[in-house]
Amino acid sequence: MKKNKNLLVQPFLKWAGGKRQLIPQMEKYLKNIKYTKYYEPFVGGGSILFYLQPTKAIVNDYNKDLIECYKCIKNNYDELIKELEKYENMNNEEDFYRIREYDRKEEYKKWTSIEKSARLIYLNRTCYNGLFRLNSSGQFNTPFGKYKNPNICNKPVLKALHDYFINNDIEFFQEDFEVCCKDVPKGSLIYFDPPYDQFEEQVNFVGYTENGFSKDDQKRLKRLCDNLINKGCTVVISNSATPFIKELYNDKSLYTVHTLMAKRNINSKAQKRGEIEEVLIIGKREE
Repeated sequence: MKKNKNLLVQPFLKWAGGKRQLIPQMEKYLKNIKYTKYYEPFVGGGSILFYLQPTKAIVNDYNKDLIECYKCIKNNYDELIKELEKYENMNNEEDFYRIREYDRKEEYKKWTSIEKSARLIYLNRTCYNGLFRLNSSGQFNTPFGKYKNPNICNKPVLKALHDYFINNDIEFFQEDFEVCCKDVPKGSLIYFDPPYDQFEEQVNFVGYTENGFSKDDQKRLKRLCDNLINKGCTVVISNSATPFIKELYNDKSLYTVHTLMAKRNINSKAQKRGEIEEVLIIGKREE
């Protein structure tokens, strides 16, 4: 972990389930973990990556557009800013839905990664609740957000991220989480923030990929965590406080489960928005 952290190194996207608001609660569990390399297989908006600011990291997400966006900030910063500046006067419904519509068109396949990344940032900053949501065809389908002055091109933050990426050993991948963790060395810290398990009464939310994340995937993740702990790594897992997740990680010889309170605002039913319980699970073998 860096001793002198740059406070401008922070999430550049709004992200459903983002951990920024939970960092004050998570900090006491994370600050004393010693590690040689950091892995984040479900990076999303990157709140924990940017809080820790490790000097060596493998950053992964199954969302191809998201990872391309991170790569553009690292490798094509100047071009990305120029492209993003084109959107600064497009905070209106007509332009929003016109830009959103492009991933339904054949011509979108010919767009460069820089063009696609600028579009993603624009849509994220102007859509409802910053909710990245894909339909079953993998198309962005969140409605317009009606914000008065969204910060579409946040140059100070994007420049700080660019500098952090190029001045440290930060690699980006778009793989399944198991593939990302295939060669993790002993002494690493792996933070897992998968799509959350849902309570039975919740409306199914598919947001990270068009295929969602099943209970079998949650079990597959647990088996991977067991293996990583046995290799001498520390794992940290965020998830919802469902009976299924609590039972899955009930091995007290490997896991300690902590309860956090999070404010969530994306439930379709207004009465179910607000503070809800989540779990932060620390997995390691005691020396």
